Amino acid sequence: MRAVVIEEYGVLPVVREVPRPEPAEGAVVLKVEATGLCRSDWHGWMGHDSDIVLPHVPGHELAGTIAAVGAGVTGWEVGDRVTTPFICACGVCEQCLEGNQQVCPNQLQPGFNYWGSFAEYVAVPYASVNLVRLPDDMAFTTAAGLGCRFATAFRAVHQIAKVRPGERVAIFGCGGVGLSAVMIAAALGAEVIAVDTNPEALKLAVQYGAAHAASTVADFDGVRVTIDALGSNEIVQQALRVLRPRGRHVQIGLLPSGVSLDVGRLIGQELSWLGSHGMPAHAYPEMLELVAAGKLSPSSLITRTITLDETPAALAALSDGTPAGVTVIQPN
Repeated sequence: MRAVVIEEYGVLPVVREVPRPEPAEGAVVLKVEATGLCRSDWHGWMGHDSDIVLPHVPGHELAGTIAAVGAGVTGWEVGDRVTTPFICACGVCEQCLEGNQQVCPNQLQPGFNYWGSFAEYVAVPYASVNLVRLPDDMAFTTAAGLGCRFATAFRAVHQIAKVRPGERVAIFGCGGVGLSAVMIAAALGAEVIAVDTNPEALKLAVQYGAAHAASTVADFDGVRVTIDALGSNEIVQQALRVLRPRGRHVQIGLLPSGVSLDVGRLIGQELSWLGSHGMPAHAYPEMLELVAAGKLSPSSLITRTITLDETPAALAALSDGTPAGVTVIQPN
């Protein structure tokens, strides 16, 4: 099969032939119909993830059809249309048995722990726990954005921050996760402030429901919820400063260089610092129902589709900033 291969950190990947994966026990192999290009892939390419071993195939937002089924897998057949969370949980540990697969200590992540979906085929381990059946009328390109950015934003806004109608919510970083969070928070009735330095991203944020779009949040008060959808020490400081007493901050963006926290302010203002890391497969139905009802429109976030051959340059271009909207790769 053809795949995008990272052979050296920070050096342009190459598209070449590599062995097609075989389904291990309990796993399936998918024919990749669509896969998202995400800033997390850029972090992996830059060497920010210690789980990656070179050479490596990135890609963790994916949708496709089952091409092969491993021993022990029941309820799934070749040809089924599926997606999966970017966290493939084991299904048997304490966290999984409590329904918290997104923090499974035995998790495997395509594109990080093993070769991912910037390829014509990809393996999905622990298939019985991690596969999500797609509605027949959902395009693969739409589904490819659900597994990381949209599902992550849905859980962060709805299940972790517990955003309520009328609350003022500031979302920092209007890339794929941030724009998804804008759309979801607006659909929940929040007054959304979108914060980004990219004018094109801010235009999209208004299109997706933001009441305000700005390069800084300094002029706004009464913010009950802040969300860092990019990952920046500077953003974290802004977010915590603007929160009203007993406000909630949700951290989605990775912070590879660490962060400094004013713990005195956290205590004195009774602020909540909340982490959010993906969403388990069993939680997808509520999100899919809202998509089917037209209350959420993840397909409208897609602004560009590219081929495998165009992917190395698109990955490298993230060094200069995240383009507005979501980019989806169609390998075949």
